Amino acid sequence: MYTIQTNQTGTRSMEITETHLQTIEKYALFQHLIDSNGIVDESVLDKLKLNVRSLIASSEGNSKDLLDLCIDVIYHNNMKAYGLHRLILLYIDWERGKGNIDNTDEEDNAANG
Repeated sequence: MYTIQTNQTGTRSMEITETHLQTIEKYALFQHLIDSNGIVDESVLDKLKLNVRSLIASSEGNSKDLLDLCIDVIYHNNMKAYGLHRLILLYIDWERGKGNIDNTDEEDNAANG
């Protein structure tokens, strides 16, 4: 289990599980999410929410993992743009730990998918 800070002052945080990270990977939720400017703001969070809603609506099978991610992380009251930025950084570190991301390209991969 991982803990991410969800605001700049450090007064709010959120627990992220291995399952959450696997769900992000399974549905490639961070691919093409961030514009070329690399800034994670509220519009990026809104885009993620819309993408996830669309995936759930078009899903014919069991999407319990995606629903759990929504409830626990994406639609959590503490999730703001800063928290999403920290989640993306955690995801990059998690992928790097698995050996899936080259150390020189991790920020480009997160920003551009």
